[in-house]
Amino acid sequence: MSYRPVVCLRHSLRPSCAPIRAQKRFARVHDVRFVASRHASSIKDRYRDKLEEKARAEGHESVAAMTEAYRERIKQLKEKAAIELGQQQTQVKNTFNQPPPPPPQTGKDISKTKPSSKERFSGIKPLSSYLDLEKVAALPRKEIEYLWRLRHANNPQSLCAVMTTDTYRRIYETAKTHPRFILPLPRPAAEDGSGDVQQAPNGFKEVPRSASDIHFLQWSFLPPAVPPPPGVQTLNTHTSTILFTHLAAFKLHGEFAQPHTVVTHHLDLADSHGIVLLNGQVTEGKGVSVEEGKWLLLCMQKFYDHDGHGGGVGKEKRQNLLKKFSKGDSDFDVAELVDEAERIS
Repeated sequence: MSYRPVVCLRHSLRPSCAPIRAQKRFARVHDVRFVASRHASSIKDRYRDKLEEKARAEGHESVAAMTEAYRERIKQLKEKAAIELGQQQTQVKNTFNQPPPPPPQTGKDISKTKPSSKERFSGIKPLSSYLDLEKVAALPRKEIEYLWRLRHANNPQSLCAVMTTDTYRRIYETAKTHPRFILPLPRPAAEDGSGDVQQAPNGFKEVPRSASDIHFLQWSFLPPAVPPPPGVQTLNTHTSTILFTHLAAFKLHGEFAQPHTVVTHHLDLADSHGIVLLNGQVTEGKGVSVEEGKWLLLCMQKFYDHDGHGGGVGKEKRQNLLKKFSKGDSDFDVAELVDEAERIS
């Protein structure tokens, strides 16, 4: 049975202020796989005056002549440093020996230490912690949407939206195949003309944006807060979350990197009302504003909802970018990713 959509995620996440629009890019998009380093010649140029002064003081005709005179000494120091470094590495390896294995646990010990399902997923609040589900079940979808927005109105860092089950199903099918991806976030370029991206503790709101930095998204799927009875057909088979993290932080810390935005999808009302409730939080001080968090959600839907918001011009390109990233294809092009993201209006 089809339902008329309550609200499209594209419109439900639209901020009250002017939307983020990426302007024509004249700045660089930085790929964290490449790190710029200072060349040795620039160091010599920086200290050239002091080197020439030392060469004259020791009676050498030039810096090159002084370098030639010290060639053997430099070689000996390098060999000595290499030997000492190898000894230090050996000492470090010996210092951190593997600890002995823990003693085997009995069944009683395991039952004491094994967390319950509620404790295991305590970081994700169930929908019942936001709404009285028994009372909400009798309300029409429009009133539920109003209550859902009202529930988050007093939290300036929150994100909330309502989407139809059909929209969520399309996104979910893509997310199962491509649980990880990267998205560019339009940012203002540095004022010094270097092409670098500006950063701020709480992100940016209404500013010109001509550069981009890259953010990593990761899906996870957890059991529903209330398991369905055995043999019952239901759409409420899981609770899904999306973690958004600065790509540079993820490459540095891996799974221990702290996300700046966390979004949860609740399917408790999918069967009765045909809707999925979304709520999230943008952490203050993590370098992203609430408006930018909303933009990342819209961008995610652009790539994951192929037959909905992500349809139209560039659909095949966006699908190919997802496939290439999931396969680790060397042909994955960050510049093409940015171009497709800029199509968002």
